[in-house]
Amino acid sequence: MREMLDEKLKRFEELEQQLSDPEVQSNSSKMAAVAREHGSLAKLATRYRRFTDLLTEIEELREMANSSDLEEREMAEEELKTTLETRETYWDELLEMTIGGEDANRSRCVMEIRAGTGGDEAALFARNLYEMYSKHCEVKGWKFSALESSTTELGGFKEVTISIEGEGCYRELQYESGGHRVQRVPDTETKGRVHTSAATVAVLPEPEDVEIELKPEDYTVERYAASSGPGGQHVNKTASAVRITHHETGVVVKCFEERSQHKNLAKGMRILKSKLYDHLQQQENQQRADQRKSLVGSGDRSQRIRTYNFPENRVSDHRINLTLYKLDQIIAGSVQFLTDALIDHDRQTLRSSMSLE
Repeated sequence: MREMLDEKLKRFEELEQQLSDPEVQSNSSKMAAVAREHGSLAKLATRYRRFTDLLTEIEELREMANSSDLEEREMAEEELKTTLETRETYWDELLEMTIGGEDANRSRCVMEIRAGTGGDEAALFARNLYEMYSKHCEVKGWKFSALESSTTELGGFKEVTISIEGEGCYRELQYESGGHRVQRVPDTETKGRVHTSAATVAVLPEPEDVEIELKPEDYTVERYAASSGPGGQHVNKTASAVRITHHETGVVVKCFEERSQHKNLAKGMRILKSKLYDHLQQQENQQRADQRKSLVGSGDRSQRIRTYNFPENRVSDHRINLTLYKLDQIIAGSVQFLTDALIDHDRQTLRSSMSLE
């Protein structure tokens, strides 16, 4: 954890220097990106900087406590006791602020919801998840907007990509990454049998422009005609849809929600940068797997994390063995019941695994 905090403080201080750099100041878009990232790190970095100052003070006080001067020794011992207590407080606050990993303080993220096994019922369940998160974001005061989508004739989503913005959004929503299973009687089921289908959710932190640099030669943009809008109800008459392919990784992004090619390209680049950032993070996480393996917010999308059982009004989160008989409330947007329990689990895990000494 200390290594990660050191990196965050170093990055914060780099951004502080960039804010006073005339070259950055003359570029309004870069200045805005630097200021936004600086602001997202400010609370954690300044707290950690004060924490490191306290560690230095403690070492100095311990030396003074060994002084041959009785008065100096007594003064140092008294001050040391108070400073150690302050250090404990700061450490607890830093632990709380780092729950959810290195990207916990991101205020922007991209969510992808995809229908899994189950045909039309899976696509309808993906729509249910989309609406659940939309209502949850509305309650939290977060901005929620679709970037791209692909629908079925019954109104379900084959897949949908969403942009979410707001303080603390990634810290909480990252716990939604994984496989979601639903058990219910479909509207088309005439014999009342319960069917099981699934959808997957991936939540990616959205990096700032200064973190992922893309040159025109790094990717290819193709333009084509496609239906657009939520549910695909608008039909483009011109080739406003875009497909972006990143050469090195093979990552492909399609965007056609807007009728403007320029807007689709801008949205597509946001998604591409998020996917590339996630690709880099996944590589780094492999190297730190042992450190994170016990935390439920690790973002493993192949893992089945939750079951929604409609006949029993039950939601079960398999990562922490949590069962709530509040499915009607949760599917209506009250995701906080689950989020609070998951964050608390990570909090307890971190406290038991991290020590100051």
